[in-house]
Parts: sequence; C-alpha cells; structure tokens
Amino acid sequence: MLFGSLKVERLHGQRLKTVREAKDETVDWLLWYNLARRQSTLAYVSPTQFEQDWHANQPRQPNS
Repeated sequence: MLFGSLKVERLHGQRLKTVREAKDETVDWLLWYNLARRQSTLAYVSPTQFEQDWHANQPRQPNS
C-alpha cells in the first residue's frame, strides 16, 4: 500500500533523469507522508502526530 501510494501520489507520469532525482523525490514524499499527510486509519492525523499523541497519553513510570 505504501509504495502504491508513492507511485500514484508522487511519481506517476514523471520522467526522472537520474537515480539521485528519484531518491530525492521519494525522500520528499516520505517526509510529507509521515509529517503532514492525514491518515483516515489514524483518526485523520499524521503518523507523526498520532505517535506523539500516543506517547503523551502513556502513564508515566516512576524512576527507579
């Protein structure tokens, strides 16, 4: 699913001239996907925000 989204949302129809250009496009998309793209399966928040919220809601462990 992830790579299908990458191809459809970022790379479809592009003519990339170098491997470096393909890598840059992929990294840019992955950063956007994790930091900004809202995910319906995560209650319409980004994966990064979901993880931050999850950690913030975990009970604190006492220091040993």
